[in-house]
Amino acid sequence: MRQLSEHDAAYIYSDSAHANSNVTLLHIYDQSTAPGGMVRFKQILAHVESRLGQLPVFREKILRVPLDLDYPYWIEDENFDIEYHVRHIALPKPGDWRQFCIQASRIHARPLDLQRPLWEMYVIEGLDSFLDLPVGSFAVLLKIHHAAIDVAHHNQITALLHDLSPDSSPPAPPVPWFPESAPGNLGLLLRAGFNVATFPLRMAQPLRRNWSTLQSAAKTFVGEFLGRAEEFPLTRFNSEVSPHRVFDTRRFALKDFKAIRGLVPGATVNDAVLAVCAGGLRRYLDLQGELPDDSLVAAAPIAVRSADEPGGEASFSWVRVALGTDLGDPVERLAAIRATTSSSAVMAQAVSARELTRLAQHAPSAAIAATSKLLRSASALLGDWTPLANCAIANVPGPQAPLYLQGARLSYLSAIMPVADGMGLVFSVTSYGDMIVVSFTACYEQLPDPEVLAQCLRESFREYLARVRPAARRRPRPAASKALRRVAVAPAPTPGRKAPARRVVA
Repeated sequence: MRQLSEHDAAYIYSDSAHANSNVTLLHIYDQSTAPGGMVRFKQILAHVESRLGQLPVFREKILRVPLDLDYPYWIEDENFDIEYHVRHIALPKPGDWRQFCIQASRIHARPLDLQRPLWEMYVIEGLDSFLDLPVGSFAVLLKIHHAAIDVAHHNQITALLHDLSPDSSPPAPPVPWFPESAPGNLGLLLRAGFNVATFPLRMAQPLRRNWSTLQSAAKTFVGEFLGRAEEFPLTRFNSEVSPHRVFDTRRFALKDFKAIRGLVPGATVNDAVLAVCAGGLRRYLDLQGELPDDSLVAAAPIAVRSADEPGGEASFSWVRVALGTDLGDPVERLAAIRATTSSSAVMAQAVSARELTRLAQHAPSAAIAATSKLLRSASALLGDWTPLANCAIANVPGPQAPLYLQGARLSYLSAIMPVADGMGLVFSVTSYGDMIVVSFTACYEQLPDPEVLAQCLRESFREYLARVRPAARRRPRPAASKALRRVAVAPAPTPGRKAPARRVVA
């Protein structure tokens, strides 16, 4: 039995009837590389069962303390049933991409059972009408609660499923497993009382050692990230979300993004991805007649290296980035994004956020959580409902080497992300091999036509590619663009809240 951290517990507490913290990983496989050209469901079931010991949380469930007097605990599920968690379904014919996106969105939107381990896996067949995929391809959809994802060991999920060679050995028999019994309510209350009583003693020394640094980091973070008066317009994606989700995606070659970044000196691949997403969002809102005059803002990860270890591995912190959606020229938009991501103010946000995260491991995390809750309560009492940004653009790095599941080669990797009130649109950017996949998750009521936004992303990418390859600019514009203007007439879901008419101060 182990207790959830304050950070992970927040994901459990934040779940509501219309928004949960599920993260869904999508994998599509070419089974022509498997022995005999076929992978059976029972092989996948046995494969997963044989590797459950690599990730204990897959057999653990949440146990909440009575009255939520303390953070919940992970306990072993005495009634764990692998066949409940790993399921087998098929798309109805014709089994095209749109059907797959709808099915994946519905699975993602359904809340997980908090009385069981917080994950489900679906093996999906019937994908025979997918473009650019061999007949017989199948998908594996892995849905897991955000509280169960250990960022420091997230690659264990990939290792649980995959091998580096198609010549994998048959799954080993599962290791005998004997779950521990869960404590009763009295035991949980005694633990909670002990934690409360010993909190000052346990935290006094770390707090005294780090207080001055924490004060400095907090002051910088509040001043740069929260206190700075940066106005940005509200859009249809900054209202309350429904329980329903939509998802779509587009695949691109990594080499093309490397070429696009060359349009602006010093630009990175991450800047190029942000610019393509910004261009797609600009096109979509323009089609609806809702494009604001000022730039939209995204919450995005920025790579930060420690000053003590300049050559060390970069960490990522979330910052606000102006997307340049007010600029019609794509190169100017990329330059504006590069200027934003490289600015000292943004880097100060990132460094301060990272420092606070590091210090939270030693400082009183419960006190920080209580302060955060107090600030949220005060905002609610004052009626100050302020979204952090118009959307989020999350980077989900994937493996570079080919991966295999029972000999079937992984050909596609993407992610469906959680959305919340005030942030009804999230882009996820996944990389695998020489490909980059840009996907988005949104509230259905806010984005009833996801295929239109997906095409807008494609056209934004082509616009940049045409600047890289001048010959491409002489090609006739695809007819799909005209079709978009005929079908993209979905009204804003919240009358009276059109983006150009509303502003918010963050």
